[in-house]
Amino acid sequence: MHQDEITLARRTEPDDCQAGVAAEPLSRAQAEQLAGALKAVADPTRLQLISMISASDAGEACVCDLTEPLGLSQPTVSHHLKILVDAGLLTREKRGKWAWYAIIPQRLHALRSLIPQ
Repeated sequence: MHQDEITLARRTEPDDCQAGVAAEPLSRAQAEQLAGALKAVADPTRLQLISMISASDAGEACVCDLTEPLGLSQPTVSHHLKILVDAGLLTREKRGKWAWYAIIPQRLHALRSLIPQ
């Protein structure tokens, strides 16, 4: 950091900071849950999976339908989906030999609310 940047970062008067906190801060549990969800979506493949499932006509998708568009093997896609399920962003329902995944709307909405529009 340069000296001029340091000067800009300093407050000129002791009571310059009067804005305060407008909303309740996150509890530790809320912060950990949010951090887990953010870690889960901090991967391009997982973002693509959420987008694909969200855009599907039925609002759900079979893992068998997600592998080809991503160009990844079924075990790799299943691994990414498991991370999203563990983070509470997707539900998983076993139907025969395949697993079907659906978005949990409230959780996705909570993440979307963090993105400025």
